[in-house]
Amino acid sequence: MPAAQRQREPSDAYDLLVIGGGINGTGIARDAAGRGLSVLLAERGDLAGFTSSSSTKLIHGGLRYLEYYEFRLVREALAERERLLRQAPHVIWPLRFVLPHDEGLRPAWMLRLGLFLYDHLARLRTLQGSKSVDLRSSPYGAPLQKRLTRGFVYSDCWVEDSRLVVLNAMDARERGATVLTRTGVVSARRDGDGWVATLRDERGGGERTVRAKAVVNAAGPWVSATLGGTLGINSRAAVRLIKGSHIVVKRLFPGDQAYILQQPDKRIIFAIPYERDFTLIGTTDVPYDGEPGPVSISRDETDYLCGCVNRSFDTRITPADVVWSYSGVRPLYDDAAENASAVTRDYVLDVEDQGGKAAVLSVFGGKITTYRRLAEHAIEKLKPFFPGLKPAWTGDAVLPGGAMPDADFDTFLAKLQAEKPFLPAETARRLARAYGTKAREIVGTAQSMADLGEVFDGGLTAAEVDYLRVAEWAVTAEDILWRRSKLGLRTGPESAARLAAYLDRRAEAA
Repeated sequence: MPAAQRQREPSDAYDLLVIGGGINGTGIARDAAGRGLSVLLAERGDLAGFTSSSSTKLIHGGLRYLEYYEFRLVREALAERERLLRQAPHVIWPLRFVLPHDEGLRPAWMLRLGLFLYDHLARLRTLQGSKSVDLRSSPYGAPLQKRLTRGFVYSDCWVEDSRLVVLNAMDARERGATVLTRTGVVSARRDGDGWVATLRDERGGGERTVRAKAVVNAAGPWVSATLGGTLGINSRAAVRLIKGSHIVVKRLFPGDQAYILQQPDKRIIFAIPYERDFTLIGTTDVPYDGEPGPVSISRDETDYLCGCVNRSFDTRITPADVVWSYSGVRPLYDDAAENASAVTRDYVLDVEDQGGKAAVLSVFGGKITTYRRLAEHAIEKLKPFFPGLKPAWTGDAVLPGGAMPDADFDTFLAKLQAEKPFLPAETARRLARAYGTKAREIVGTAQSMADLGEVFDGGLTAAEVDYLRVAEWAVTAEDILWRRSKLGLRTGPESAARLAAYLDRRAEAA
């Protein structure tokens, strides 16, 4: 039976209803399904449709969080960094970060101390440690302005954020969860010892009613609205919305290293190699009080990010150099911090029940690095409502496509290229990075590119599109070009229109 069909048949009764298909919702659904609960996850749009595809795309401890004494968060994040690197070596990989010392900002001793703590807070460390570097003689200093003569280098990891969300949803489904996208939870009420919820198909408009013993509110920026509106519950916990924006420009520097740039306002900005030909720059931190739906970068944010680059790099950029930008609204737990950058990135799990029954757990805050641990904590908090729950299990479990011996991506890529020599080198690498061992399900028995069907821009083939439709809930061209991949950077309007028409034909034939 195809993987996409292994979830439970649609039912009317579940142990757990999860609202929200971002990283926290899919992570919780995966953990719960693996512990034996029947789970329904409902996402009103696409998986990772908002915040979870709008991150800086890093699995990191959060070096700057040390300034706010968030040692527990940093220690937990560093431990998770090591786990996730083993569990998903296709979508997560190490990066070296160059931190120039900028006179007049943080003193060198503070940077050295912070990096010493960063290196040693993790109980297990497989990544290279930090070191000082003379930027005048190191290749790392070549793209930088000559005034920057000294710096530090340390390690963290990159993540394909929206793909990590999809992998968690796939694993949840493999373990029996029902995952419904384009499905909104329009209302829910307590009834006896559980919940009765009304779900709406956002494409067709049809509604259905389901029951659940407990609800997880992982609605991200909508967590408060879902709690007070959809679920009808007043809570003391509050969410603080922060808009973060990024820009993408043509590649600014050679090499695989990233840069972390200090700013006079005490923020830090990343400049990261992106999709091989580009540089990703971000992020901003702007208080946000609008509707937490689709948001876009402002001119002030664009100017700010360009200015951050121009303070440190020889190559100057202007808003005209931006080839793409994206923005997201982060639902941070409101700890009453005055500065948006100082608001805690830690998470708070709020449980409200009625006499030990009909619980609802709401997720406030969090970061993509610690999503697995957050999910584990969430299920532990729900344990009193599910006697006999199986123990925690996700700490050592690989994600779909990640079962590579010794988590060795390069060896796997070499084997894939040997098995399918007709694949262009760039296509083989892209497939291996996106899908890991599941790339073999896409190429199947093909012996030539022609066997993979119609070809769109960026090497996207009909075989890959069909896989994404069946196995990964992709519905629209945007789902594929900007969340399942970043091929939108390489796709012209004509090819995007052909892809949309192809998807329409396949949907009509289904």
